[in-house]
Amino acid sequence: MNESEFASACAALLDAIEAVIDASESDIDCQRKSDGVLEIEFENGSRVVVNGQAPMRQIWVAARSGGYHLAYAAGEWRDTRSGESLADLMTRVAREQGAPDLPFEFA
Repeated sequence: MNESEFASACAALLDAIEAVIDASESDIDCQRKSDGVLEIEFENGSRVVVNGQAPMRQIWVAARSGGYHLAYAAGEWRDTRSGESLADLMTRVAREQGAPDLPFEFA
């Protein structure tokens, strides 16, 4: 994946995360920051930050439970340590931070 392809994939991914949250009935706030950063604030004030790391071609997620680095392989984003998919990670992290299960799915 070259830099342009990564930038497009990252933007589409952040859009997809925002769409899931916007469609939910939760009072979760999403704010897009500069350079491919999405900050998610949950009802209890906790936050998750999702951002693209272009030099590494990775998606990074910072949550209460830790930091996660995801690489694209075999058609999906997976955590480089555990192998957990981004959809499963986002669902788990949202639940841990007080949100109900959200239907995260990424193509």
